[in-house]
Amino acid sequence: MINVRKAADRGHTDIGWLDSRHSFSFNTYHDPKQMGFRALRVINEDRVAGGAGFPRHGHRDMEILTWVLEGALEHEDSTGAHAVLRPGMIQRMSAGRGIVHSEYNHSKTEPVHFYQIWIQPSELGIVPRFEDREFPAEGRRNKFQIVASAAGTDGEPDIAQDADVLVATVEPDAVVEQAIGAGRHFWLQLARGAIELNGLLLEAGDGAAGVEESKLKIKGREQADLILFDLA
Repeated sequence: MINVRKAADRGHTDIGWLDSRHSFSFNTYHDPKQMGFRALRVINEDRVAGGAGFPRHGHRDMEILTWVLEGALEHEDSTGAHAVLRPGMIQRMSAGRGIVHSEYNHSKTEPVHFYQIWIQPSELGIVPRFEDREFPAEGRRNKFQIVASAAGTDGEPDIAQDADVLVATVEPDAVVEQAIGAGRHFWLQLARGAIELNGLLLEAGDGAAGVEESKLKIKGREQADLILFDLA
């Protein structure tokens, strides 16, 4: 069974320098029917104007992933980490027992467009950690590429939860298939473009939650970028 969460039904925050869409309840947007899915707690699609960003603020006990689609996002935190994230890079920040960080648009003039994901960890109070890694575009062209997992066995950032995070770029008319293990659940977030997912049309910003689906069959309708969460 697949349930579609349409882009237009998401929560919305617009404060001028920030335009943010919330798949699940976040900040001032609250919907008791949309509090997350399995260990997924936040999926925010953010657009930040040039020269703007989030000043230093704290997090605890959350695995936070950032995936940049356009532009560049600058990050600093209390572990001493400093990075500029660009398209094709994934950032994992394990907030653990407490971390303070800031995020700013690296450009003074051009906007940055990114997804930020929060995953609830299976263990509380871990040592805060930061990691980023670049993934070449060819590795996800018309196929899924794992960019974060519990084990990190292929060099991808590891997260403190039984979850795999995969990305793909699907070209028009290309078909991509992905098996889902018995007893597993998935959330697919379409960042850009349009696809058919097991015969259902998804457009940019749509999400789809699935249970008892053993295989995903994705056909490109337009050039599409998508994020898949394989969850316990």
